[in-house]
Amino acid sequence: MDRMIVPLGDFLKNVGVVGLWRLLEESEADEGSDYGITEDKQGIWLRRDFVAGADWTDMYFKSFVAKYGSSTVYQTVLDKIEEILERGRDADWNPAGCKEDLKFINDKLLSKSYQAGFENRKQEMENPQVYELLKSSKLKTNMEKDELLRRLRELKEFLGQPLCEEIFSMKSIIYNYINRFWDGKSFLHKRNAAKDMRTVFDADFSEPLKKYAVASHGKAKDLCIDCNERMDSKEKVSITFMKDQADDLSRKRSAFWNCKVDAYLCPMCAFVYSLAPLGFNLVGNRFVFLNVNKDIDGLLSANHVGRKAIYEAERKDDEKYSSWAARTIDILLQEKSKELGNIQVISRGRDEGEHYTFDVIAKDVLQVLADENVKKNLKRLSEHPYVKAGKDYWNIHEETILNILRYHKQYGMINRLLKMAIENNGFLPSAIYIYNIQMRTSLKQKKKSDKAIGGEMMNRYKVRDEGYILRNALLGAKGTTDDACIRGTVYQLLNALSVGNVEHFMEVVMRVYCSTKLQVPNAFIEFLKDRDTFVEYGYAFLLGLQGSHPKEKEERING
Repeated sequence: MDRMIVPLGDFLKNVGVVGLWRLLEESEADEGSDYGITEDKQGIWLRRDFVAGADWTDMYFKSFVAKYGSSTVYQTVLDKIEEILERGRDADWNPAGCKEDLKFINDKLLSKSYQAGFENRKQEMENPQVYELLKSSKLKTNMEKDELLRRLRELKEFLGQPLCEEIFSMKSIIYNYINRFWDGKSFLHKRNAAKDMRTVFDADFSEPLKKYAVASHGKAKDLCIDCNERMDSKEKVSITFMKDQADDLSRKRSAFWNCKVDAYLCPMCAFVYSLAPLGFNLVGNRFVFLNVNKDIDGLLSANHVGRKAIYEAERKDDEKYSSWAARTIDILLQEKSKELGNIQVISRGRDEGEHYTFDVIAKDVLQVLADENVKKNLKRLSEHPYVKAGKDYWNIHEETILNILRYHKQYGMINRLLKMAIENNGFLPSAIYIYNIQMRTSLKQKKKSDKAIGGEMMNRYKVRDEGYILRNALLGAKGTTDDACIRGTVYQLLNALSVGNVEHFMEVVMRVYCSTKLQVPNAFIEFLKDRDTFVEYGYAFLLGLQGSHPKEKEERING
């Protein structure tokens, strides 16, 4: 057979498959000739002689630099050098003002891992004496201005050569990204710390793969635990290099039949698993992956890879996991809304001690997120996602999305925002957006039709209007526009709502209405039906009482 097949599998294999596709697209490989998607769309095929002749190590390193290079210490060093050079153009510039930046540049460039990388490849570099000078004489603020700027320009030029970019970027990538997924092998084995990264990766992954591609396995007795393909005993790779996947198989054999360990990978699967860090997306401080394993097209599209990534899907610098997930799901809904089932979201933190976490976003949640009014209100929240709560900043946009994903109600957030709005009415619009999202979510989860949802929402608008009418009556009686006179009432009603105390809520409402010429609205009968209705109508009433004007319905509640 002239093709090798890499099939879909469990979540980690699928992550590797996405990583493999990214690597192939980053390379000069020809889709359709060297590789492609199988006819059943359940895997990737690779032309066997392409596998045997490709420089997998070169493709691996270049792909990782392309994906993570901009997030490395190496890039930060370049940025700081450029900033100092820019400031140095000012005639009045004093080097003393860049003390911390120079310390950062010195410390990072002279770390043990960077020095080891330099020593391994310095014969291939241009002007290695620039780095040698840094080792013997660090950059200091007491240098003459011209001398400091000259050395920074030389350092910038030295670091800008492609070989330096690869070596220093990969040193950061290996110890900040790759080792979160696998360890104890190749350049992540302790005995290889000072060796050339490419040489050891080539020996442990690339060469075994190329030899495996052309070897005959007709008489081989061992089977790959993942793809079930035959392999010789000398070709098998222990899966223990992958974190959280297996214990030390050389010591813990009791889990296997007759204590005979058979959890080994073929060189192809081992290489695919080594690509796991390339398959994940880095979002904030978490690596995330959407395991949409219906077919390879859906998997690549969900994780923004290749020809299916036709939407604006680049991660924003300050974007968090929840908002990334919601935006990504929105992309999926645009493409395959009728076909989507539950989506498994796998994430792993950047800290070494963190493990994989698994969340399932069910189809009913996807339907909520697909609702046009929900999307419009979420967009409004995203425009000003943070509110200041005391000394801290609270990301209400992210928490709202997390509540949807985890089937949590939004009332705790609404209550807190309305209490904050007692002192600062600027919090009211956010409370309105979140209230609308909660209502749409509740009604959709009750399988209400769009027409029925519209009617239910109108009932809540009417109750909110009654709250606004009462507000005007109370302020009018005092001859003021300052709502300080009703803050105590609002606070009592919010407390009653937070604990579901219908009796106390109605007692306060009746007392307030008796102080005006208004009649208690018939709609308040709805309050007595059940707790859910009480809470829904209660918050609608309070939104009006705190100043949400009926004419704002179309803008704030309908989006």
